[in-house]
Amino acid sequence: MDYIAPTNLLDNKTILITGAGDGIGKALAIKCADLGAKVILLGRTLSKLAAVADHITQLNKQTAMIIELDLNDATEERYITFAQQLTEQQVTLDGLVHNASQLGKLGPFIDIDYDTWIEVMQTNVNAGFLITKHLLPLLQAGTNASTIFTTSSVGHKGRAFWGTYSVSKFATEGMMQLLADEYADTTMRFNAVNPGGTRTSMRASAYPDEDVNRLKTPEEILETYLYLLGDDSLEVTGQRFNAQ
Repeated sequence: MDYIAPTNLLDNKTILITGAGDGIGKALAIKCADLGAKVILLGRTLSKLAAVADHITQLNKQTAMIIELDLNDATEERYITFAQQLTEQQVTLDGLVHNASQLGKLGPFIDIDYDTWIEVMQTNVNAGFLITKHLLPLLQAGTNASTIFTTSSVGHKGRAFWGTYSVSKFATEGMMQLLADEYADTTMRFNAVNPGGTRTSMRASAYPDEDVNRLKTPEEILETYLYLLGDDSLEVTGQRFNAQ
């Protein structure tokens, strides 16, 4: 997408990003802060989240909030607790980006082990469900709230040997479409973005022999996310976008 975000695109908006400690989540969090947003960083590694928060502070922007949460291990009670904490702090959400994902193991369907299936579904599907469910009141209280799910080319058309990851992204797209339809008569919107091949650790796990210099960096693929988080996309919901 050829989109140039105005410098005040996200002024007075509060945006929560999962997997905000590195990769696309980190790049997006810093860019959102640079465009005026108050950012809530959610991830499992406190040191990485703190480093992103420090970077944001150095931009002379609003202090980022940190939520340390391992999506693979968290029970529903943990999601309820952090949603209640945000409510008690009178936080309302104008944006929610489900960026965190787990690749699992690539290989034949018959070789998928159940533990891997559960782990990938827990991070890629169950966490998205629980976060969205328990943060919906905060999104409803926000202004034209935008929720972005992360999908993949293998979540739109099945591809051999992509196993649980592929199935999880089909589920993700289905969840996005369901929410967009249920809340079609509200100011909330729900969309999905396929980042494409990007210079991240997950990509390296899937393609260990790939020349990373041929891939775009996370900072180079943010235009679609920014478009969907800002008010230029107020009428857009239930859609799937390719960032590249």
